[in-house]
Amino acid sequence: MKSRLGRLFGSLGLDPRLLGMIGALVFLWLMFDFVTGGRFLTPRNLFNLSVQTASVAVMATGMVFIIVTRNIDLSVGSLLGFVGMIMGTLQLNYLPALVGQGHWSIWIIAVLVGISIGALIGAFQGWIVGYLTVPAFIVTLGGLLIWRGAAWWVTRGQTVSPLDATFNLLGGGSAG
Repeated sequence: MKSRLGRLFGSLGLDPRLLGMIGALVFLWLMFDFVTGGRFLTPRNLFNLSVQTASVAVMATGMVFIIVTRNIDLSVGSLLGFVGMIMGTLQLNYLPALVGQGHWSIWIIAVLVGISIGALIGAFQGWIVGYLTVPAFIVTLGGLLIWRGAAWWVTRGQTVSPLDATFNLLGGGSAG
């Protein structure tokens, strides 16, 4: 027999697990706000947090599809790093010689190449899992090691900078 609260949640279409997670999140926010003396829930800090976690949110959204199929992708972070280093190296070392230093299309070409490389690598790893029936854990663990090493190899362990100003704006700036 359901309690009154259970019947109320059911009639409103509310999931108690979701409400529990939201309650825990609100509790953590309030706790952090208290510990930081009221600086955590300021508009500026919330904006900074949203900018800093955008790439993680995009990856997490993609990971939902993988997890729903009862698989896992351990290589997603290393692949992001590898593709980022490819885009940075293209902007710094190769594209200025092809289209001209400071040309407006450098960052667009770099982003398109990065998305294409990421999609091809992801499709290849997916093909290995799907058609060769190698467990996703093994394939993506290998990918984690390969793409982390490849990112280091592409940059020779050096920082890649300075990047195009528009590209920097997209990655960590504010348009407002």
